[in-house]
Amino acid sequence: MVQENSQPKIVFHFAVADNGVIGKDNDMPWHVSSDLKRFKALTMGKPLLMGRRTFESIGRPLPGRANVVITRDETFSAKGILIASSIENAMEICEQDADVKGVDEIAVIGGGSIYKALWDRADRLYVTHVHAEPEGDTFVPDIDEQVWKQISKDETMQGERDSAPMTFAIYERR
Repeated sequence: MVQENSQPKIVFHFAVADNGVIGKDNDMPWHVSSDLKRFKALTMGKPLLMGRRTFESIGRPLPGRANVVITRDETFSAKGILIASSIENAMEICEQDADVKGVDEIAVIGGGSIYKALWDRADRLYVTHVHAEPEGDTFVPDIDEQVWKQISKDETMQGERDSAPMTFAIYERR
């Protein structure tokens, strides 16, 4: 639970291939069902902050969470989401939602430009390292060991519905 007057942590959720790819053609270049289950469990009830293209790639609001979508397109709208015109506006909306719901994290879920814009403000990274090297056009900054400390690592077997093996890891800012 959030303590009074405390700011929620900014946490990133992303899957990244061994070659740094997080996306291709506005989609993930793999299918890892095990990661999707973990993502849902970690983000349920927390505000989700994402860019418009990430929202469009998902295709619908994710249930049980406030879906805050950042866009510069003033004509964009979709049922079941909250629209923000800037990173700062999105952060305000997410902080208010976290405060009302009593949660201590804002989940940043992409895409690449949103990760870059908030990278220096992130407190924690929930990363799925996908052991593959797909072609891609979207990347995330490197996880610098001088800045980030790995606090958890779960070597995960490749499930029957996963296109690649993966490792779940959590990093905290030093």
